[in-house]
Amino acid sequence: MNRDAKTQSALVALARTRRMQRALAHAYLHRHAPLPTLRLSLGFMTTTARTTEEVDGLGHRMTVLGVSRAEHTAYVVEELGDGELPIAYRLYLEGPRTGHLVPIQAWYERDPSEAQIRARIARLAATLETCARTTTEAWMLSTRVVQRRALRVAGQDAPIRKFALQLRVEPVSGVGASGATTVTAFLRPDARLVEVLALPGETGMLARVAFTGVPNGCGLPKETIVLLSE
Repeated sequence: MNRDAKTQSALVALARTRRMQRALAHAYLHRHAPLPTLRLSLGFMTTTARTTEEVDGLGHRMTVLGVSRAEHTAYVVEELGDGELPIAYRLYLEGPRTGHLVPIQAWYERDPSEAQIRARIARLAATLETCARTTTEAWMLSTRVVQRRALRVAGQDAPIRKFALQLRVEPVSGVGASGATTVTAFLRPDARLVEVLALPGETGMLARVAFTGVPNGCGLPKETIVLLSE
């Protein structure tokens, strides 16, 4: 008996079952919405700007600084590129804002310099517990286009494609923490799971996902952090 082939067949059947369940749930939620026509679909693809490959080394990147157990909060820094102030966020692990990235607005109220912001980030990082990176291959990322629109850009004849893109991260085994969020993507509804981090002293995980979220030029990558919980 070929156990590997039998296991692979079972995993394929499980994946098909999950896709069918999601399709049925989506159909039920949108049962009263008008059905999209082929004309509308082709019109969206032919009247919006074409896509090109992203430029390596550019875009907005996120880094998880660490976790404050006393606050039940993870701290995240987003780098926007040369000459731009990095943005510091709190990601709440408990409470009504669980899973939301909230900028630390007080840091930016009095027009600080880049050196001041980076000094604050360094002082904060020294007080936090670091997160351990886990095996990314043990997790899977699924995407779904919730809504599609077109965005007009000054100086460009054709509008560019804009998507409300749902990101969902789940364990490959089907057992464990999972999480989802919705982001605004441009040009193409693609996303990539970059890394998964274990939270010290917490049962949840953090997943860093990259997508095309900056519509400048040919489209630059942007990242977000997804909280995974049981």
